[in-house]
Amino acid sequence: MGSRQITEKSLAMLRSLPRISLGNLRDNPGYKKNPKRGRGQHGGDKHGAGNKGSGQRMNYMRLGYETGNNPFYLRMPQEHYYRGHHFRRQYPPLSLQEVQLLIDKNRLDISKPIDIASIVKSGLYNFFPDQKHFGVNLTDEGVDNFAAKINIEVQWASEQVIAAIERNGGVITTAYYDPHSLFLLKDPKQFFENGQSIPRRMIPPPDAIEYYTSAKNRGYLADPQAISQDRLRLAQKYGYELPKLENDPSYEMLCERKDPRQIFYGLDPGWVINLKDQCILKPKDEELLRFFAS
Repeated sequence: MGSRQITEKSLAMLRSLPRISLGNLRDNPGYKKNPKRGRGQHGGDKHGAGNKGSGQRMNYMRLGYETGNNPFYLRMPQEHYYRGHHFRRQYPPLSLQEVQLLIDKNRLDISKPIDIASIVKSGLYNFFPDQKHFGVNLTDEGVDNFAAKINIEVQWASEQVIAAIERNGGVITTAYYDPHSLFLLKDPKQFFENGQSIPRRMIPPPDAIEYYTSAKNRGYLADPQAISQDRLRLAQKYGYELPKLENDPSYEMLCERKDPRQIFYGLDPGWVINLKDQCILKPKDEELLRFFAS
């Protein structure tokens, strides 16, 4: 058979076959499988949602569920460092540079003792006792430029900060305040308007008592004689001459400290501050006096 005959036969076959269109396109046999299954197979009454519980009653997975995989909180090893991290006390930082700026702008009066209430009153520092904030952490940023002589009370301070303040003839004290006392110090006016008596400050918890009784940290519960000796040791370590507080004109101000049970300067526990009549009501009952005594 010649090539011409083959060509004519092929053309005749194409003329006789139907043309390809959408109407005669078909998939290969066995290409698709029927996704449906019978009602009697695999317990068909559950519809893939399992047996009772949140899997049938919710359209989302529970928190931490990873659809059968080993969840993240079980894949990662335990880090004991983070155990109880949400219970730890936090101390929002305040640098010496910021303190110097507040003094230069007359937002802090250095002729009076400075505590957390006066720092918050400056308007440039804030803390939140409901978020585990327990006071001021005085940091050493700007330690070389700090030149003020102050009597300041903070809740946490490093050795460099203590040396910078005492080098200028100042005094620093670290003191603990319980959360209720911190709420009072943050907004004293709101507390005084309620007409309640000033409560006592609570003592530090067991895990903080060591810090606030240490003369090295200038704790408010430390021995004054030990603090004097450590002031001299720190001056020898950092190579500066320790000023004598006894010869300072503002000696009384520099030596003024709160009672361990006292919250505000000049206001004792048990007093009621009447802002409307501008007077102070003091308890006279012997039992109340013994209760509020230090």
